[in-house]
Amino acid sequence: MASPVNRKPIMTLYSGINDPYSHCTRIVLFEKDVECRIVEVDPNKKPRELADLNPYNQVPTIVDRDLVLYDSLIINEYLDERLPHPPLMPVDPVSRGRARLMLMRFNQDWYTLLPTLTGGERRAATRARNTIRDGLTVISQIFKEQPFVLGEEFSLVDCSLAPILWRLDFYGINLPRQAKAILDYAERVFARKSFQQSLTETETELNAKK
Repeated sequence: MASPVNRKPIMTLYSGINDPYSHCTRIVLFEKDVECRIVEVDPNKKPRELADLNPYNQVPTIVDRDLVLYDSLIINEYLDERLPHPPLMPVDPVSRGRARLMLMRFNQDWYTLLPTLTGGERRAATRARNTIRDGLTVISQIFKEQPFVLGEEFSLVDCSLAPILWRLDFYGINLPRQAKAILDYAERVFARKSFQQSLTETETELNAKK
């Protein structure tokens, strides 16, 4: 994210070069159009300062002046409150609660399975792949009625779902015909300026045809 000469980034994000959690946070940053220095982190060559900032030595990690945050769910909601335009969470508490529940379920039900797909035992990987495929197929139905997960407006929930959909081929997840609605939704999200800007070179190569 380039900065004009007369403006200094107010934040620094340590972000994995092909990390779905980091990718989610980058989408949020570009939706907000905030000046941010992005440090791309190779998992095999992590910068020394990352361990000083984050006791888990993990990405994403964001530094905003004297504040250091890690865990993408925490970072993303902080960014939405810190930079309220455009809003990426509903205004009313009931809808916000539902959004947070969906984010938690995406994380628990799908994100936690992703390492198994690339580094796990073969049978475990197949089970994980089927779990994600079936879950995406089920939620596909909502996109027959509305453009985004929560309705008419793009939200943090869409930011969380998009990195998984971008990596379907990479993870070997083949969605059935019944899931066409979510594939159409994915193309709408992938076409957003914020999504295109969020991609690292490595992530772009995952889906060169897109």
